[in-house]
Amino acid sequence: MTSLSQTVAITLMNLRSIPARLGSSLVICTGIAGVVAVLVSVLAMANGLTRTLTSAGDPDRALVMRNGALAESLSTLSREALLAVESAPGISAISPEVVLSVTLLRRAVAEMATVVVRGITEEGIVVRPEIQMIEGRLPTPGLREIAVGRAAAREFANLHLGGEVTFHGGPWRVVGIFSSRGDAHESELLADANTLMAAANRIVFNAATVRLESPAAFDALERALTSDPRLAVEVQRESEYYAKLAESVSRILELVARVVAGIMAIGALLGALNTMYTAVAARTAEIGTMRAIGFGALPVVASVVAEALLLALVGGVAGAAIAWFAFNGNDFATGSSITRTALTLRIDPTLAVTGIVWATVIGVIGGMPPAIRAARLPVAESLRAN
Repeated sequence: MTSLSQTVAITLMNLRSIPARLGSSLVICTGIAGVVAVLVSVLAMANGLTRTLTSAGDPDRALVMRNGALAESLSTLSREALLAVESAPGISAISPEVVLSVTLLRRAVAEMATVVVRGITEEGIVVRPEIQMIEGRLPTPGLREIAVGRAAAREFANLHLGGEVTFHGGPWRVVGIFSSRGDAHESELLADANTLMAAANRIVFNAATVRLESPAAFDALERALTSDPRLAVEVQRESEYYAKLAESVSRILELVARVVAGIMAIGALLGALNTMYTAVAARTAEIGTMRAIGFGALPVVASVVAEALLLALVGGVAGAAIAWFAFNGNDFATGSSITRTALTLRIDPTLAVTGIVWATVIGVIGGMPPAIRAARLPVAESLRAN
């Protein structure tokens, strides 16, 4: 009998005995399912955030901020710099903007959370044509009115059409709800820039978003603005700006996913080791008998690892399924005091495969030591265990 046929024979014997030790086998499956469900869910958050932020960038737009500013809300743009931007080459429209963070009450839980209020001028909609009003209208200049992104309207209380929220010294009335292709701006509020600046006691804008005559016009714009050191500004393509924001937060989420899943994986691995050692001990006499009649050590190792791998695959598939049923399509919000972004979780096949790969690694590592021990048992000692 070849090594392959021996491996198949022992593996089938092992698998037929699983119902007799169903409880211990479920320990492996359950532990690995938890690892995969957590890993896939958090990675889905990272992917969703990247997708939502990067979709806000447009190759036909550029962002002008103060040198060294990490985000719009941390930048200031002097009047002199704004005048230089307005007269720079390659621009078809400019939107000077003020970007502030305020705290509002969330709908789902009784806690406060940050949301971005973006003050724009009438040119703001020309620069961002993807902003479309679903209900109502844009804020009227000079009045304490806001238009609300549909993601923000879902997350925060009182952001329905006609509702009121309070920040910067007084109430602001919701006069419209807008969409913007499902990007990060749907997590923001829009207000008239001058009204917002007066309410917040601001005298300068944070940044300027410009619509380029064409993507190729970016280089000329950058040279014109950065060649004058008195302006102290930097110019970024909007797509690159949002890609950097997405990368920094996504890295944190991916690290959290791998650390948490790694800790859980250690627990699942210990459970797999214990279960497989117990299974090998219960079949010591069977393994000894097979070795005595000519079965090799390698088929024994392969059969034990195959059993652990099968149980791990069952757990991995179950974990991916749990993540899909529990989280796919759910709304989630992530962010900080700088920006808060609402997103929709999508569990795609790539994430499911990633989770299942983790499961198989745990299965192989958990099955290998018991398998080697089984193969190394002296035949005479194994037969005495009968």
